Amino acid sequence: MTVLVRDLRPDDPADLAAFTHVRHRALPFILWTPEAVVHRLVHTHPDARSRSLVAEEDGEVIGTAQIGLVHDSPVPGQAFLNIYVHPERERRGAGGLLVRTAEEYLTGEGATKLYAWALDGPANLAFAERHGYQRRRAAYFLRLELSDAALPPLWSPPPGVELRTAADFADDPRPMFELDAETVADEPGDVDIAFTDYETWLAETWRHPLLNRELTTVAVVDGRPAAFSVAYTDGTRYSTAMTGTVRAQRGRGLAKLAKTDSLHRARAAGYTEALTGNDTDNGPMLAINKWLGYEICATEVRHVRELG
Repeated sequence: MTVLVRDLRPDDPADLAAFTHVRHRALPFILWTPEAVVHRLVHTHPDARSRSLVAEEDGEVIGTAQIGLVHDSPVPGQAFLNIYVHPERERRGAGGLLVRTAEEYLTGEGATKLYAWALDGPANLAFAERHGYQRRRAAYFLRLELSDAALPPLWSPPPGVELRTAADFADDPRPMFELDAETVADEPGDVDIAFTDYETWLAETWRHPLLNRELTTVAVVDGRPAAFSVAYTDGTRYSTAMTGTVRAQRGRGLAKLAKTDSLHRARAAGYTEALTGNDTDNGPMLAINKWLGYEICATEVRHVRELG
């Protein structure tokens, strides 16, 4: 049995289906579709030097990797490699070969610090340690059986607050960009991110094929978006990727209100499963999700390797 690593072929439907299948089996808590995989590869900023790789064993795709530089961080030299192998095809050398290929490429692009995620299990953590990666923070994947959930009832917004959807900003999404930029800057994490390029945000985020603008609830204060819960859907499942509030409006329950409203509308639209994720140190958002009925279904551990 021979394992080789090559670039994903974005114009090959079979290759995209295989990549998506491996990701879904290895990480079923995130929405994966061929369209989303292509979108990320094609529309990520050129400065990210992004690549998607597959590990192939005798013609079968058994491992995947998404790699690149963190182009939107003010600190240079930071990079990521997210590697996942089909759970029934482990211990065949695919993961190690993907790591070596990714590290060689990223080093050549000037990376000095590499970040990677590993599911919280003995074999995965040992694999990361063997390759020189050290544990950092952790994050939870959470799930809610939406069809049976006893969701908290909706309540009226505070005076001066109006609930709208992202679809209402289709003609001018810049206020949504500004909201996203401020909330991302305060999100827990290892790498500081600064959204400063509106056109890049439009291409990468606003036009993402899984973004559901109709189910993305936005709390508007004095005509400006102040909080939101961003919804992604793949046709059968619903996921929230970001729920947050601008600094000046925090403490008013707007994020909780936005997410509750989005969940109610997702269930009314026929979605039966809700997914989300939170950093383990993000106490306020974990408390909201627990209140909504979410349960932790897996944990992932962030690792880092400093080069040189």
